[in-house]
Amino acid sequence: METLEVIKEDRVLDCSGMLCPMPIVNTTKAMKELQPGQILKMVSTDAGSPPDIEAWSRQTGNELLLSTTEGNAFVFFLKKS
Repeated sequence: METLEVIKEDRVLDCSGMLCPMPIVNTTKAMKELQPGQILKMVSTDAGSPPDIEAWSRQTGNELLLSTTEGNAFVFFLKKS
């Protein structure tokens, strides 16, 4: 039996219903409030979020641990560098 790794977030940011660039703007703000090593779970319904978050992660050096979908929402787990 395969065991799925459970990621425990330190904070949840719900950006549902927001359009670009607000999910990224709010993610940046939330990440500034976290300590290095802490994890932010960000939820967005904006279809542009997956490529935006990937690019943001590369640019900021914050690690994208997981990018997945739950229903019509995109869910990202980001680790502060």
